[in-house]
Amino acid sequence: MELLRTTHLGKIYSGQVVHRALGDISFSVEKGEFVGIMGPSGSGKTTLLQLIATIDNPTSGEVLIDGQNPHQLGHNALARFRRQQLGFIFQDYNLLNTLTILENIVLPLTLEGEKVRTMEEKAHRIADRLGIASILNKWPYEVSGGQAQRTAIARAIIHEPKLLLADEPTGNLDSKSSRDVMETLTAINRADGATMLLVTHDALAASYCHRVLFIKDGELYNEIHRGDSQQAFFQKIIDVLSLLGGNAHDLSTIRV
Repeated sequence: MELLRTTHLGKIYSGQVVHRALGDISFSVEKGEFVGIMGPSGSGKTTLLQLIATIDNPTSGEVLIDGQNPHQLGHNALARFRRQQLGFIFQDYNLLNTLTILENIVLPLTLEGEKVRTMEEKAHRIADRLGIASILNKWPYEVSGGQAQRTAIARAIIHEPKLLLADEPTGNLDSKSSRDVMETLTAINRADGATMLLVTHDALAASYCHRVLFIKDGELYNEIHRGDSQQAFFQKIIDVLSLLGGNAHDLSTIRV
């Protein structure tokens, strides 16, 4: 069953120099799918994620999430839609330093006015699953990058969003923490049937997805599916990236 569809999606930034960030992108994502988006720097992948996340508005085309076009909603309805239907994971974690790890995790439920006891029960359940139960009373600056990102994942899934959007979630992590985070996301995808969209430069991170879309110059360039072997998929991703070109730092050198 389809959860996300983009149709002829385009984005032009006007200013002194008009810049076409996205051309004409159409694709769909099924419920429970884990889809990666890759491409060189400036290819439009983050713009695409921002349009789907309703952080930015398309110049042309439309985004449908579970049959609804969030860009047609009024300001308050859109804020509610984003809060209830979407989960976000960012490269720099976006945790609030004035809140404990526990308070950061329950933030989406606080905004919805959930009972404190219910929030804490949910947070403890998720923290157990993600291996961060021992740090709930700590502050964000007291924990490691991997723990901070698992906290961000807990916050992103506590309200059971329909769509989880991750922008370079392993970008600030070492290779072991990257693997831990990607294995965590895979486990959530399998156990909860969560639908996920991952923007990444990292071929290792992308190799955890069911399929990867490649974008070049604001257009869909290629799409590959995982199959049975993660190792073989990783190699296919590396091959497509080398065809795509881009700067050296766009390509991950880590081997599975």
